[in-house]
Amino acid sequence: MDGKVRMGMIGGGIGAFIGSVHRMAAALDGRMELVCGAFSSDPEKSKLSGKELFLNPERVYGSWQEMIEKENRLPEDVRMEVVSIVTPNHMHFAPARLALEAGFHVISDKPLTFDLQEAYALRDIVAKSGKIFALTHNYAAYPMVKQARHMVSTGTLGMIRKVVAEYPQGWLSSLLEASDNKQASWRTDPSRSGIAGSVGDIGTHAENLLHYITGLNITELCADVHTLVEGRKLDDDANVLLGFSNGARGILYASQISAGEENNLRIRVYGEHGSIEWAQMEPNSLIVRWLDKPIQIYRTGGPDVCSASMACTRLPSGHPEGYIEAFATIYRNVAMCIQAARSGKRAEAHYYDFPGIDEGVRGMEFICKVIESGKSNQKWIQWNT
Repeated sequence: MDGKVRMGMIGGGIGAFIGSVHRMAAALDGRMELVCGAFSSDPEKSKLSGKELFLNPERVYGSWQEMIEKENRLPEDVRMEVVSIVTPNHMHFAPARLALEAGFHVISDKPLTFDLQEAYALRDIVAKSGKIFALTHNYAAYPMVKQARHMVSTGTLGMIRKVVAEYPQGWLSSLLEASDNKQASWRTDPSRSGIAGSVGDIGTHAENLLHYITGLNITELCADVHTLVEGRKLDDDANVLLGFSNGARGILYASQISAGEENNLRIRVYGEHGSIEWAQMEPNSLIVRWLDKPIQIYRTGGPDVCSASMACTRLPSGHPEGYIEAFATIYRNVAMCIQAARSGKRAEAHYYDFPGIDEGVRGMEFICKVIESGKSNQKWIQWNT
C-alpha cells in the first residue's frame, strides 16, 4: 500500500473559503490526494463541487453518512484513509465519530465540537479507535512558533512570568450576518457555532498558541465578554485575565469588532532573562529582547534556528512562508504518520507534532470557562486542567 494518502472531505464545497485552504494544504507536499467528498448538505451542490474538483462522480456523495458507508465497502487499497472535516462547529462531532468507528483517520477544523459533552465523548472514541485525530490549529505550525517553543522549553528565557496573547479582527464591526455573508451567518448563530462567537472562533487560536509555546496550563481566569454590535446573538469581544500553573500571569483578548484589524494574532512571552514576540502578520520573524543584550531577531530558515523549525521550513530564507504552509505542515505530518502505520511502523518523532484530541478538549474547556466567567459576578473561575 505505497503511494499518496487518500483523503475524503466533508464540507468545503462551492463558496466555502476554508475548504479550498484545506485542499491546498493537503496537496502542497504531494503526500495526500483528494479522492472523494460529501461537500454540502445539499446533494446537488455536493455533486457540482466534485465536478469542479475533477473527482470521479461515483465518489462524490450526497451526504457524509453515504460517503463513509460506501467508502468503507471499497477495497483497502482504493478507499479513503483519512477524512477532512471542514464544516461549521455543530457538524464536527457526528461525522468524526462515524469515521473513526469505521476505521478512518480524521483531520478536523476547530473548535473540536459544538459543546463540551461532545468533546469528552469524542476523546473516548478517539482513544478506543486507535486512529490518528488531528485538529487544524494551524498557527502552531509556523517555523518561528516552533523556534519560540524551543527557546521556552530549553530555559533560554528563564522561568516564564507573563504571557500576552491577542487576536483582533475587524470584519464583524457591523451586523454582517444580516446580509448574505455565509461566514458571518454561521459563526454568529448559536445553533451552529455553539455558546461562543469570538471566543470560540479566534480566542481558541490564541489559547492554543500560548499553551503550545509555553507548555503552561491555565489554572484560573477572569473574563469580560461582550456583544457590542446590536442585534448580534453571540459575543464579538472578550478580554481575559489568566493565571498559570507555575504562578505566571497573563492576558488574552479576542475581538472581531476591532475596526481596521485583519488577522493580527500576536503573542509575547516574558521570562526572567528575556522575552519573545511573534506576530502572524509578520510570520518569518521572531523578536527576542534581553535584559542585558541587544535585541535579537530570528528568521525562518536562518542559520541559528532549531531543528523543529527547520523541519517545517520549505523555502530558502527570505522567501515568505505563511498561512497555507502552516496548514500544510499539519497535513504532511499526518500523512507521514499514516504512511508509516501502513507497514506497522512509527514515523520520526517530529511528525507527531500536530494538535490532537487533547488540544481540542482543552480548547472547548477554555470556551466554557471564559463564557462562564463572563456571565458570573464572581469573575475569577478555577480551571483544573
